[in-house]
Amino acid sequence: MDDRELLKTVMAIIGEENCRDDCAMLPCGDHVMVATTDMLHKTTDFVDGMTDWQIGWMSAAVTISDIASMGAAPKYVLIAVGLSRWEQLAGIMQGAQDCSKKFGAAIIGGDIDHHDELTVVTTGLGLVDRAHLVQRTGARPGDLVCITGSPGQAQAWLDGYKQFEKALFEPQPRVAEGQVLARGGVTAMMDDSDGIALSLYDLMSVNACGFSIDPEKLPLPPGIPESRARELALYGGGDYELIFTLPPERYPVPGVPCRVIGRAIPEKAVLAGGKPVEKRGYQHRWA
Repeated sequence: MDDRELLKTVMAIIGEENCRDDCAMLPCGDHVMVATTDMLHKTTDFVDGMTDWQIGWMSAAVTISDIASMGAAPKYVLIAVGLSRWEQLAGIMQGAQDCSKKFGAAIIGGDIDHHDELTVVTTGLGLVDRAHLVQRTGARPGDLVCITGSPGQAQAWLDGYKQFEKALFEPQPRVAEGQVLARGGVTAMMDDSDGIALSLYDLMSVNACGFSIDPEKLPLPPGIPESRARELALYGGGDYELIFTLPPERYPVPGVPCRVIGRAIPEKAVLAGGKPVEKRGYQHRWA
């Protein structure tokens, strides 16, 4: 059992429409308020070597990235910290504060309690003009598939390529890029925190199309043998880039460095070089 299979249980109770996007959406006058929450743990998310400050930074960044993927501006963050050691709190809070401030959000509250395992839960709120809201739905056959940045670096650190420490420990949400892309006419968007392959499957699950990518066009983490770098770029998790679709006539979007890696296709399939892509990436699993 993995988290995507388990999500079907949630959908059966609260409705599929409430589980499709990176954020929930609430009407707010001429704007839409987007809301999201994330839970991170020592054993699954905070690797050995991270400072308390980096733990706080990452905790805020993953939630802010979800807001960015909707084309929204982050406004507020709440943070709940379950501590196994109380001495960690100051560093965690400072890291979360620094990340939130950098991307335009304020920490406005939260909770503290005792846990056997360090656990941080962040909830983020953002605002976007209704006309510029971007969801995972909306991709159409013929749209380009694009990605910002150079995915695969976070997983590369876990594989021993220590030059990529900041990619894993201090992710940079693409907040400015998300807002520019939203105004630039993208048709669907999400962050690729679980890897490009799983992201494409997630997009396919809510769109009436599939996706075909060219492995030769994937941006690769530098300094790694090409075949391994390509696998990391396709399947590695822990990156917080934006993967999105847009009509060819809208490309490029001024001010957003990105790479075209493929196209949306009529067939409900995820292909790389014409062959089916394995459905794998970063996932939580239960025995």
